[in-house]
Amino acid sequence: MALFRLDGKRALVTGGSKGIGLAAAQALHELGAQVTLAARGEEALRAAAEPLGARWVVADVGTEAGVQAALAAAPEVDILVSNAGGPPPTRPSAVTEAAWTQGFETTFLSTARLAAGVLPGMRERRWGRIIAVTSLTVGRPALNLPVSNAMRAAVTNHLKTLALEVAEDGVTCNTVAPGYTATERLQALHRDPAEAAALAARIPARRFGEAGEVAAAVAFLATHEAGYITGQELLVDGGWGI
Repeated sequence: MALFRLDGKRALVTGGSKGIGLAAAQALHELGAQVTLAARGEEALRAAAEPLGARWVVADVGTEAGVQAALAAAPEVDILVSNAGGPPPTRPSAVTEAAWTQGFETTFLSTARLAAGVLPGMRERRWGRIIAVTSLTVGRPALNLPVSNAMRAAVTNHLKTLALEVAEDGVTCNTVAPGYTATERLQALHRDPAEAAALAARIPARRFGEAGEVAAAVAFLATHEAGYITGQELLVDGGWGI
């Protein structure tokens, strides 16, 4: 059997129309997986899916209805990549109850609901991969991202706990925690070029990561060869967390 192939496996990637989500979908496709993309914007989804020959569905997985729409569009999922957009920045003391609720639904509940939806089939088939894209801030909280810090930590611990239950069924649960990666979100958070350059200089690799580098970690965890890796948080951060 060829190494690192996913021929015949079916993947659902949320937030799959751009950035890390799209890069993950491309990586899985290159390994032979059949991919379904879910995101909120139809135009971007259509453009992302066409080169991959992928299915796509407009779905806001921050809602229960959106999760159900995504799951309906991708039956018998073997590989779930839960990739939710990060909550907006703010000072910790300024977080409103509405912001906590939205962050909980968009970042935590989206992953928990999606995992609950795909898990029965994975356990029945005795093979599955649940992978959530989180952030380096799980271990090193950023002052201006209090909601993201809390909710991504909750996702990490939920999947670690779930891994304890389903490992014997051939299902792995892991998270990939990107460092500072050259995406639209990074640009939005660090608009000043001088500030961005100063931040990059603090990273041991002396540069920002690329979406494809994070996607490669996601794809690896999805393979047969990663079947004995579960309950882990894989940092892809250029050495920031050292």
